[in-house]
Amino acid sequence: MEIRKIAVLTSGGDAPGMNAAIRGVTRYAIHNGLDVEGVVRGYDGLVDEDMRRLDRRSVGEIIQRGGTFLRTARCLEFMKPEVQKKAADFLRSRDIDALVVIGGDGSMKGAEAISAFGMPTVVIPGTIDGDMLGTDYTVGFDTAVNTVLASVNKIRDTAFSHDRVAVIEVMGRHAGFIALRAGMAAGAEMVLTPEHPADFPSLCEHLLESHRMNKMSSIIIVAEGAARGTDVVEYIKEHTYLEANLTVLGYVQRGGPPSAYDSLMAGLFAQKAIDTLLAGKYNCVVGSDGGRIVATPYGEAGKIKFVFDENLYRLIHQLGR
Repeated sequence: MEIRKIAVLTSGGDAPGMNAAIRGVTRYAIHNGLDVEGVVRGYDGLVDEDMRRLDRRSVGEIIQRGGTFLRTARCLEFMKPEVQKKAADFLRSRDIDALVVIGGDGSMKGAEAISAFGMPTVVIPGTIDGDMLGTDYTVGFDTAVNTVLASVNKIRDTAFSHDRVAVIEVMGRHAGFIALRAGMAAGAEMVLTPEHPADFPSLCEHLLESHRMNKMSSIIIVAEGAARGTDVVEYIKEHTYLEANLTVLGYVQRGGPPSAYDSLMAGLFAQKAIDTLLAGKYNCVVGSDGGRIVATPYGEAGKIKFVFDENLYRLIHQLGR
């Protein structure tokens, strides 16, 4: 089928670099003679029929901004087949030939669902967690890791000044990639991730051994899916003589301008998404596979994913004492 007009939306949790991806999709599509519409507030916008025309100027001055200027939402109503059909019908009524979705796994499921009703879709991975099928890198991850690193480095000053154990809870409900990478970069004493059962007794033993070696302060990074930061702090206080304090970084990890790498990847993913549609291919996720930018059908996306680095996990604890 010939592609003449596309729509683009952002869905799920926002991630730094989403605006860079919107800009890339819009301008590269226009460069190739396509018209572009932006859907406001993700799948909610399809349900509410809230869409506006995008041109080169409407996506100007957004590449450096965090969040998404198209807004985003989590639309539970979109799980219903009748709502998905209504969305596909709405897009066709506006002469849309294909939909580009920027988001994570949930967003990809929505794109796959709407494609079943005859609307071609392509997904660009945008999530800070990195835990998405079809790619070994997601837009927003590098920025999130650097945001955590900057925060940890500031917290370290207080931990050192007061001889404390600083417990820092980061995002990562199902995957510990942020905790792992930030922990290595920050020189954390230990990291707790969902990939390994939390072992509080071993954690305390590790801390006590380090402090017997005259270490005056420690950094523990906890992915939210591994344990609650409050539980870690309470256990340390109850089973050691060490003073522990908790910092929950929360939504600060999603905000701020994208790193150079995230802006770069957003542009390359956007280019691949449009080239894929123009080549007559669709219903796939664009991603990175060992440094190559690829487009993988939804049904085969499980073959490519960000693999938890067990060597890095061990190295953090070996170097952290």
